[in-house]
Amino acid sequence: MDGFLLSRVDRTLRTSGVRHGYDTAAAAVAALANGDTELVVGALPFDPERRTALSAPESWEFTEGPWRPGTVPGLPPVRLTREVPEPAEHVARVRSLVDRLRGGTLGKVVAARSVALGADTPISPEALAARMIHQNPTANGFAVDLSAAGDGFHGHSLVGASPEVLLSRRGRRVTCRPLAGTAPRRADPESDEKEGRGLLESTKNLAEHAFVTAWIRDVLAPLCTELNVPQSPVLTSTHEVWHLATPIEGVLRDPSTSALTLATRLHPTPAVCGTPTDLALATIRDVEGDRRFYGGAVGWCDGDGDGDWVVAIRCAEITADGLEALATAGGGIVAESDPEAELDETSTKLRTLLRALGVQPEP
Repeated sequence: MDGFLLSRVDRTLRTSGVRHGYDTAAAAVAALANGDTELVVGALPFDPERRTALSAPESWEFTEGPWRPGTVPGLPPVRLTREVPEPAEHVARVRSLVDRLRGGTLGKVVAARSVALGADTPISPEALAARMIHQNPTANGFAVDLSAAGDGFHGHSLVGASPEVLLSRRGRRVTCRPLAGTAPRRADPESDEKEGRGLLESTKNLAEHAFVTAWIRDVLAPLCTELNVPQSPVLTSTHEVWHLATPIEGVLRDPSTSALTLATRLHPTPAVCGTPTDLALATIRDVEGDRRFYGGAVGWCDGDGDGDWVVAIRCAEITADGLEALATAGGGIVAESDPEAELDETSTKLRTLLRALGVQPEP
């Protein structure tokens, strides 16, 4: 796709064309500060050492409310072609990580797995984004051209519907809404309510969530004159899962601190990586390899420093020919984690993407 889309409940940004690409966030921040561009859009990779997919668009438009496209192409039938790793191997990985967590300094690490989906005719990123936004009206729908990331990404797109806001900045005011701690939704209302209550009372999930809020507090506190981090999370939900969420608000000390700068300071949070960050990131590199843009951040920043960045989850990377989509999901592993339950959590999270593509997951 030629452009960028971020559809939120309050407004949508749509861009077209690329005037300049930036393979580092620092280059994009400098371009905004120097007045070389009025807007930067794109994606940060999961691993901060990898190249970014940021660009200065040729044209753009903000519209009120979520994206409501006119006619978009239909989606072709798709089939699951492989799982990376296979479910049994993911369980074994989690079991090994739990052993590390119980015996070392690692507090939490996120373990992810992927499913590859094949099609005989191209999957349109725009059509998939439209379907995901329609099916997940309160999520943050996005579609990003990843070409600026260089070799291996030319023509690739990242498409998803993220429930998690990394940060929003308007003037000096900053808001974050991290998610960590998950439980499946149930068809029966009484069972569903019980699942949500159980999550809100879960010692394991509350501890996992606390890692994230403590991290954000530590990053933002030196940058803010005021910072409100509630002591307890609230319950929120998507079609597939319950989550623990904490709405965080702050007032920046320095008005020149831009949304993109904040995104690079906050990312990757313990919600997608772990804690301590350096050790968790090294563990993920060792166990999984390169996550590419899954677990990264998608968003925009303008010349005034305002912007929105969402966490790149509930998403898939679509190849340049459109014939394959790689969807990834992860879960936070702590010392109390049950490996089989962690596998189930990734399967539940993958349903957001599979449902949009019309794939019936295993029960």
